[in-house]
Amino acid sequence: MLVRTEKLKKHFMIGRGQTLHAVDGISLTIDENEILGLVGESGSGKSTFGKALIGLHPKTSGEAYYDGERLPDRFSTKDHLHYSKQMQMIFQDPYSSLNPRMTVLDIVGEGPGIQGQQSNSEIRDKVAFWLERVGLNADHMSRYPHEFSGGQRQRIGIARAMIIEPRFVVCDEPISALDVSVQAQVINLLDELKQSMGLTLLFIAHDLSMVRYVSDRMAVMYLGSMAEVGPSNDVFFEPQHPYTQFLVESNPEPDPNLERRRAFKPIVGEITSPVNVQAGCRFADRCPKVMDRCLVETPDLIALPGDRQVACHLFD
Repeated sequence: MLVRTEKLKKHFMIGRGQTLHAVDGISLTIDENEILGLVGESGSGKSTFGKALIGLHPKTSGEAYYDGERLPDRFSTKDHLHYSKQMQMIFQDPYSSLNPRMTVLDIVGEGPGIQGQQSNSEIRDKVAFWLERVGLNADHMSRYPHEFSGGQRQRIGIARAMIIEPRFVVCDEPISALDVSVQAQVINLLDELKQSMGLTLLFIAHDLSMVRYVSDRMAVMYLGSMAEVGPSNDVFFEPQHPYTQFLVESNPEPDPNLERRRAFKPIVGEITSPVNVQAGCRFADRCPKVMDRCLVETPDLIALPGDRQVACHLFD
């Protein structure tokens, strides 16, 4: 395996003695050359987990390993310089993730410039190469982000991450802000780069159908905790955790006629607050299969046949 976390936590102090449990004890593995899809509702902690994993957020507790080496709890400048050659991130918003006062040359060439191992002319040549690799033109180097469309900006963000030639990339909802036609182009680009560079990806998204299509395995998060992990097709077509079952059921049918006739049962109940979380299953207040122990005992991930894991007392 290339990446591993053990009970990784990231909490935020929000004042008045309150703590937001954004990521609360995630244990996960990602094999080399694998695409792991991470899904869940907005606010479930997916992006925070990705940022804590690669050092953009200091960890509250738990451990993370890259290629067998334990990652620091809080990255120093030296750590960022060292690990940025191996780990990069493609951010969700192609508008706010690019500095509007920097040209494309400055944005994409910033990584090699910080590493300080190449001359300005070499960096310029490398930026031109990567702009063309992601479907842009070399003469775009002198332009500013506001002169590009959303899809083009996301390609700039991909070029910025890939120019370092990392082994592991966190893709934080890289297609959520794009039109459907542009989404397919970005997905195909990521797949081509994965094949040609041997990349390992953590692909964070809301769209279960897209994640099933893109990823080898799928992990489902709910309010900072892991609900289910397994091969993407198995999790999508045979979900085990009640929350995953609701997620799959809420996924729209591509055929509009089937979608109109489809009976849908929404999730009822109040969402548990992620502030000062108490013991018990996070999904207990909304689960139709809740038991007494679900209210007082937090479930651990349980191994199931077929490389499946589920955090639910129904499988104890």
